[in-house]
Amino acid sequence: MVETLKCISPIDQSVCVERTCSSLEDARQVVKAAQKAQIEWQARTLEERISMVLAAVDKLADYDDEIVKELAVMMGRPVRFGGEYAGVKSRSVYMAGIAKDALADQIIDLDDGADRKIKRVPLGTLLVVAPWNYPYLTAINTIVPGLIAGNTVVLKHASQTLLVGERFQQAFDAAGIPAGVFQNVFLDHDTTSTLIAEGAFNLVNFTGSVGGGRAMEKAAAGTFTAIGLELGGKDPGYITQNADLDAAVASLVDGAMFNSGQCCCGIERIYVHESRYDEAVEKIVDLVKQYQLGNPLDEATTLGPMAHERFAHEVREQITDALETGATAHIDTFPEDDGKTYLSPQVLTDVTHDMRIMQEESFGPVVGIMKVRDDQEAITLMNDSEFGLTCSVWTNDMKQAEAIGDQLETGTVLINRADHVDPALCWTGSKDTGRGGALSAIGFQNLTRPKSYYLKKV
Repeated sequence: MVETLKCISPIDQSVCVERTCSSLEDARQVVKAAQKAQIEWQARTLEERISMVLAAVDKLADYDDEIVKELAVMMGRPVRFGGEYAGVKSRSVYMAGIAKDALADQIIDLDDGADRKIKRVPLGTLLVVAPWNYPYLTAINTIVPGLIAGNTVVLKHASQTLLVGERFQQAFDAAGIPAGVFQNVFLDHDTTSTLIAEGAFNLVNFTGSVGGGRAMEKAAAGTFTAIGLELGGKDPGYITQNADLDAAVASLVDGAMFNSGQCCCGIERIYVHESRYDEAVEKIVDLVKQYQLGNPLDEATTLGPMAHERFAHEVREQITDALETGATAHIDTFPEDDGKTYLSPQVLTDVTHDMRIMQEESFGPVVGIMKVRDDQEAITLMNDSEFGLTCSVWTNDMKQAEAIGDQLETGTVLINRADHVDPALCWTGSKDTGRGGALSAIGFQNLTRPKSYYLKKV
């Protein structure tokens, strides 16, 4: 039986997009086309690949007005914040700009009559399984450098953002990318797992839940397929005794509430030095109260609905659990809160690490705040998590900042900034957040393999 994928709009619970999944045999033909196209694509010069990929990225701009509205309807992001094109463009341009150096041959000179070099060669065909919360930005992290490096790409997007893959396909086709080099597909879980288990791909890049990551690794078991994973997060912020409090509050609140808290590196817990605690809590609460919850198609809305009712239900359960075990809520329920996808933001104090709200991923507009005596207590609490994607430390003492950062179990340390991805840095995580790394020169290394040459004249 052929499965149908449905996107339920968080605005009104209607089915806004519906697509039929490919059969297993049709999916196998997609893989064959990608594998065949990869040989010719790899043979093109690096300059040709860069030019064609950037042309495709430029084509996305032609659809930006429609994309902004589509994102609002599919996953609830307010139209006032625009789409993701600016970030897609800047990351793509940066990765294209470093490609020549990142993929350059490594020449080894031993002066013994032989020439030695190590080349970076493409892995082959990549499967990108992309999430709904930043559907263009997360996908582009692998698609653009993967194609530039000479791989072909098959994209399977989340059912919550079904139109995104089609927009990518539209842009790549319009830019003249050869058939088979980039292909968008609609696949159910069983077909995806079967293809992976058959060794259809040379790398699977997955962004999603910890459970989803385990499913990917299980499917790939014994195939030696490379797996890149970005999974859950519970990212902390820490306000030290000498932080710029206004700047810290503005950034941390935005990091906790933007996209209705549905950010991979969003702030989900905040620790504050006891000397700044009362003032920090007051400022955070005042700022959160200013959000306008509403229809994401309304320009006045600053906080849209969560992408799906089940996501909002999980956040409500975590908040209820915290309140029943001693936490204090500081935000009254907004009139627009419908008990479904439209969820009031919340700030909690009197929280502990025995509560789900400080341990489990929330992925919603809620943040818990705890008072700490000193840096060491903050470090201990920030590390008390099964996740490790980013952390945000606020201090005007850079020596203190780096000393704290060196002790944190995380992929990225952000100082005086939050919820930020820099393409010059490797986007990676530790612990149950995942393995591998995207962006930067390291991103190119993870999308290629070393190939050694020993050349001797006889």
